Amino acid sequence: MAHTRIRPFNTADTYPEQRLDNDLAQGVVTEGGRIVWLRGQCPQELDTAKNLPSHDPAEQAHKVMQNIRQLIEEAGGRMEHLVKLVVYLTDVRHREAVYRVMGEYIRGVHPVCTGLVVVALARPEWLVEIDATAVIPEGYAP
Repeated sequence: MAHTRIRPFNTADTYPEQRLDNDLAQGVVTEGGRIVWLRGQCPQELDTAKNLPSHDPAEQAHKVMQNIRQLIEEAGGRMEHLVKLVVYLTDVRHREAVYRVMGEYIRGVHPVCTGLVVVALARPEWLVEIDATAVIPEGYAP
């Protein structure tokens, strides 16, 4: 692991009633490296800005996490360099589906994560938006 994770945990232990399985941490310590700040990723194609033609929160979450992974890789990193996620949902009832999908992409990574429920996102068809921060360690070569 490239960074020091403070108090890693799994949401299955923290929120047993929610049937989630996310590897998270209370904090992440990084030293040096290149910081990758990603804007909030939405369920749309990176190259065309075309929206995903689905109103399913899990499908939208997959597209969002795929975009995050692609952008981190384009910056020369890997998902293990992810240190922070901020999740925006338009409906708290989508939380379980979105976090379950998110967990598939962050298994073993343990980033810090904050979740918010908002009135709306920039487009009414978007149910989820996630912004991410990664730190690629000095000297890392893919």
